[in-house]
Amino acid sequence: MATTLFTRKPRELSYNPKRPVWKEKPSALYQTVKAVVLIVFSLSILTPILLVVSTSLADTEQLVKAGGFVLWPERPTLEAYATIFKGPMVLQSLGVSVLITAVGTILALFVTITMAYATSRSVLFGRPVILAVLFTLLFAPGLIPSFLMIRQLGLLDSLWSLILPGIFGAFNFVVMRSFFMNIPGELIESARIDGANDWQILWRIVMPLSKAVIAVVGLFYAVGFWNSFFNALLYINDHSKWPIQLLLRNFVVQGSGAADQLGITTTPPPQSIQMAVVVVALVPILMVSTRSSKSTLPRASSLAP
Repeated sequence: MATTLFTRKPRELSYNPKRPVWKEKPSALYQTVKAVVLIVFSLSILTPILLVVSTSLADTEQLVKAGGFVLWPERPTLEAYATIFKGPMVLQSLGVSVLITAVGTILALFVTITMAYATSRSVLFGRPVILAVLFTLLFAPGLIPSFLMIRQLGLLDSLWSLILPGIFGAFNFVVMRSFFMNIPGELIESARIDGANDWQILWRIVMPLSKAVIAVVGLFYAVGFWNSFFNALLYINDHSKWPIQLLLRNFVVQGSGAADQLGITTTPPPQSIQMAVVVVALVPILMVSTRSSKSTLPRASSLAP
């Protein structure tokens, strides 16, 4: 009986075993459901953005009729943008945010890349260093100790107080270290035999093979530095050193009071001023994110069989 069990012919399959499952043509119902879900998610993302842009371009009469927010401007005007750029505060805050984001991202990538490479090779650092880094991922410092440390270092009212606390992220370190550990060790050993030191191996071998993960981690750091306003709220008292996100926060919370305090005449409605500042704060990082995502996507030629 055992012989008959092993010699029995396999059951006929309903699909071609030589054709991968993902190449099978999906059913019409599946395509319809997927299209509906994608459309709903796209509208849920695009509608708030359209609402912000439309409100910033709407005139006073339409805003009064709509009750404060407009989905589509009937008579678009750039009066709100002209108003916020009359004073120096918005451009100055944009410059501060660009400086913080650029310097912070460069320093954060340098620290993360070197630390990830060092800990990915057991000959350089041991397990206690990795455990110490992971400890910071599980237990973040409190607000009061962080403020006392910044004050003790003399960084209050300094732009370094917005940069130094964020130049190392444990999550980004784990992602980059995992990628470095997947690089074949034969490449590094062959370079070491040829006389290359660790800096040359990192710069000439590891980093060129890790452009995708470096771009992704760099984007994470850049978005974090650009969107951060709480550190500026704690450590910065000088208005000339405010980043754009803190300025945006004051506009949203205080409305026309913040505009008057900063010397901006609020001829347009406060809603238009607020949404115009939101657009100005959103466009630069959106352009960087779009550019970075395009550079990390593989080309179609590389995916062709």
